[in-house]
Amino acid sequence: MPPPDPNLPPWKRVKTLPVVFVLALFALVWWRGNADRARKTAAASAGFQTEQGMTVLRGPIFGTRYMVKVGAALPDARAKALKVAVDAELQRVDVLMSTYKPDSELSRFNALPPGKDMTLSKPTAEVLALALQVGRESLGAFDVTVGPLVDAWGFGAGKRAPPGQAPDAATLARLKGLIGGREVLHFDPETRVAHKKKAGVRVDLSAVAKGYGVDRVVARLQREGVANALVEVGGEVRTLGQRPDGEPWRLGIEQPDPAGGGVARVVALRDRALATSGDYRNFREVDGKRVSHTINPVTGRPITHRLASVSVLAATCAKADAWATALNVLGPDQGMKLAEARDMPVFMLVRDDKGAFVGRASKDWPAVSAK
Repeated sequence: MPPPDPNLPPWKRVKTLPVVFVLALFALVWWRGNADRARKTAAASAGFQTEQGMTVLRGPIFGTRYMVKVGAALPDARAKALKVAVDAELQRVDVLMSTYKPDSELSRFNALPPGKDMTLSKPTAEVLALALQVGRESLGAFDVTVGPLVDAWGFGAGKRAPPGQAPDAATLARLKGLIGGREVLHFDPETRVAHKKKAGVRVDLSAVAKGYGVDRVVARLQREGVANALVEVGGEVRTLGQRPDGEPWRLGIEQPDPAGGGVARVVALRDRALATSGDYRNFREVDGKRVSHTINPVTGRPITHRLASVSVLAATCAKADAWATALNVLGPDQGMKLAEARDMPVFMLVRDDKGAFVGRASKDWPAVSAK
């Protein structure tokens, strides 16, 4: 912009300079605002952004999505590096344990003939060992070989039954012969060698692998020097440290309702994991009746009790994930009895005679939760 005309009257020259200054200041603010918006847009498209003083990472995985809240506002370069690290950890689990990827380690194991040994990777062996342990301790309620039965009832990743049709008694009897954890699997946790004992046996680690993925991310964040974070994958959560304001992380347990029924209970957590299992979202109509996607490996049939959802607290998300499934199979009475015998913090939502949900908490739950 040219300087003021010296031939102008003094009063006009005096006003020109402030106008120039104001216009320049406006241009600077506008440019900085646009630059800041462009930076935020670029960061969000890269899968990270700053929210309420925290850096939030997001992305797809396991057919669902993950979210990581780091309890600090990080520089973009640092946030991007963490995002790459988180993606690598979760993708590693997917490559090993996916039931949908034909070239995953688990799919290759399932494709082997019975008796053919395979040395599993350390992560897959670790998850399988935990799954078999929970299977024993839950009296067979948790079983990673239940896949053929799940498919027969119209759920799962394998060949499904026709819609609206229940498997007959002969089919159930045959398929139950392929179920039973160590009864149909050989696995040595020391050597990591495994094989199937029968043709048709299939291992599905979906009910624990998601939680294990959360644990891997937490471990990676710790190695990267992160002290405070919340990691969530498809509803399974583990917390590390605390929020930026010094308060514990607060998590809501969903009110069971296919349309989304709000929060039934709030849990305040530091360095704990939370997993929830329920029958209120995934179900089918079979012979005119609502059938839960949760199959009891012992009976070979869908669960029929009134437990709508069960939430479990544990030191690791893999353990919480597996036990939430096991207790969901066992039901409100047997499940709560086993949880209290094992000093396991559990919160259940049970349907009453009128269809309303009633909360039931184990003796250890109040010490770690808040309404």
